[in-house]
Parts: sequence; structure tokens; C-alpha cells
Amino acid sequence: MGEAPEVLYVNGFSKFGHETQQNNGHDQNHDSSWYEEVIDDDLKWSFKLNSVLHKAISEYQDIALLDTKRFGKALVLDGKMQSAETDEFIYHECLIHPPLLCHPNPKTVFIMGGGEGSAAREALKHKSLDRVVMCDIDKEVVDFCRKYLIANREAFSHKKLDLVINDAKAELEKRKEKFDVIVGDLADPLEDGPCYQLYTKSFYEKTVKPKLNDNGIFVTQAGPAGIFTHKEVFTSIYNTIKQVFKYVMVYTTHVPSFADTWGWVMASDQPLSIGAEEIDKRIEARIDGELLYLNGAWFHSSATMNKTVSRSLQNETHVYTEENARFIPGHGMAYRI
Repeated sequence: MGEAPEVLYVNGFSKFGHETQQNNGHDQNHDSSWYEEVIDDDLKWSFKLNSVLHKAISEYQDIALLDTKRFGKALVLDGKMQSAETDEFIYHECLIHPPLLCHPNPKTVFIMGGGEGSAAREALKHKSLDRVVMCDIDKEVVDFCRKYLIANREAFSHKKLDLVINDAKAELEKRKEKFDVIVGDLADPLEDGPCYQLYTKSFYEKTVKPKLNDNGIFVTQAGPAGIFTHKEVFTSIYNTIKQVFKYVMVYTTHVPSFADTWGWVMASDQPLSIGAEEIDKRIEARIDGELLYLNGAWFHSSATMNKTVSRSLQNETHVYTEENARFIPGHGMAYRI
């Protein structure tokens, strides 16, 4: 039997353990490192590591780039997995392509967050777009990802990309133009985190909606949507957006590196219904390159919730405000100061 893992606590949240194992009954020992993410007070999710590529603490959040055995390079912010090399295409295709495909002719996109560049990469596959604005508050995260995430280097240098370092709320408010699609590629709402205010009714009502064109579409990632986790923030974000937009839909899928089903909320004042065949036609006509995950049939199926989640969405009464916010388990940087 191997010795008990030795766990090193980094800032009290991100954890790297060192484990000693015997090989085939022999005495030869082999060291391996693990990263542990706290899913909840009584649940952890562990990754075996090849190495820790880089760690930093920015003004806003704790940053780590890990080389994991199962999921490749993984970006972790404030102890929460943001994306992993082998399956980030699932999350980012689901975030970006539904609103762009549902829009009749998208020309401009504003991405809130998205510092790693993957959301911009997916948006730039759409031939109709003239400009993609990506606004992330954390320059260190953006610089970090430009340096280490090779897959997105072409997106970062694309002539249609307008990269801005600023608070998304302040940036939207100061800009005079409106957008066809606004995307919330934000970190999950963490207590003391950098962006939970961008999930509130006042933000959607006073900042996002006024910056959408008449047939514009808003989409946001909405956190865990699994059978045991959907009440953390998913149903609340849905109910909050429902107070602001006429047409609101949710869709979900499993993201392996997140260890859960994930949710998105899409909204507009124009109907969002579009047939599966039409989605496939638009993918063929509009997108440069191949999608690995999304097609019309999947998108329609992803909008069908199981009985438990459907009932929770229907019965949700909480509206997200700055004073009455909900959070996923964990804490942001302010908690450590």
C-alpha cells in the first residue's frame, strides 16, 4: 500500500498533493502530484498532474496553469477549473454558437470575460462577423493565456478581434455602439470573487439590454446544472434574466473536466426557436471550419430538462441582486486579504 498523500495547501484553497506508490509489489517509489478542487464542503475532485506550469496571483484572482494527465493543460482561477485542453471545446461551442446561429445575421459580438481566448476563437469562425470585442478585467490572465495556450494564438492575433482590458460593465456603459450578440463568459459567481455583480438583474436591465440591437441576443454561462447542483446559481440566473427579456431558454450538457452538467441561459426580445435542420444549414453556410460538438439535433435535445430541474426552474423565485446574491461553494481573492 502507498503512504498517505502529503497535501500542500496553496493560499488555503488550491491544493497540490504528493503521493508515494509502490510499483507491482516492489519497493521502488514513484512520486506523483495531484490537484484537488473543492466542489462542496464534503466533496473534492482530484486531478493527477504531470506538472504545475505556472502560478500567479493577480490583482483580482489566483491563477494556475496545470498540466494534467487526464485533461491536458488546465486553467484554474480562484481554485475553480475554467477550462481544460481536451474538452474546453464543449463549453465554448455551447456558449458561442447557439446565439450566433439563432441570430439572423450577426455582425458584432461583445464577450464579457473570455480571457483565455477560446470564446473569441469560436466566434471568429463565423464568416458574417465584422468585429469581436473581448473585454476581460484581468490583464494578467489574458497575458498568461496568450503566452501558454497555444491553441488560441491565432485568435488573439486575428484582425477582427478588439481586445480590451477593463471591467465589462464599465466598458459596455461607455461604448456608444450596440451589438448583435453579448456573451457572458464570466467566472462563476463566487463570494468575494471579481464578477458576481455581472449576474444581477440591474446589470442585465441597465447595462446589457440597452447595448443590444433590436434583434440582439444575450447568452451567459450559468454555472453547474446537475441534478444536485442546479439550485446553487443556475435556476436563479435563469429567473433573473426572465425578469428582463421576453424570450429566455436554458440548455445544458456534461463537461467532463467540470465534473458536472453545465448550464447556459440565452435570451432575447425576439423568438429564439429555430429548427434542428435550419441550425445544421446555418452551421454549413456560416461557419469556417468544423464544429466538434454542436449540431441541430443536439441543441434541441440540450434544451430539454429532466423533471427535477424543470420543476426547479419553474418554481424558482429568487432574483439575483448585489444585496441578495447566490454563490457556488468557494471564495474569491478578497476572502484571503
